[in-house]
Amino acid sequence: MRADPMGEAPKDLSLAGSVVDEAIARMIERNVGPLSAASALLGGAIGILSRTLDEEAVIRVLENAIAAVRTGDLRDPPVRGA
Repeated sequence: MRADPMGEAPKDLSLAGSVVDEAIARMIERNVGPLSAASALLGGAIGILSRTLDEEAVIRVLENAIAAVRTGDLRDPPVRGA
């Protein structure tokens, strides 16, 4: 089955997110550095995308991620009253 990167969220997205959260927690417990953990997760994610989507779809996903970084969408919101 081919995934649609611009379509609705799959029903198992919440499960996948919780598994990733568990993996991150385990890496923290094992003193894996944040850059190493993030690089490994990103590499794995790109690997899955490249096996399930065509190249242009992977590029669109990555371009969307780049745009989110550039616009500040990934930054923590400011704390009110601070």
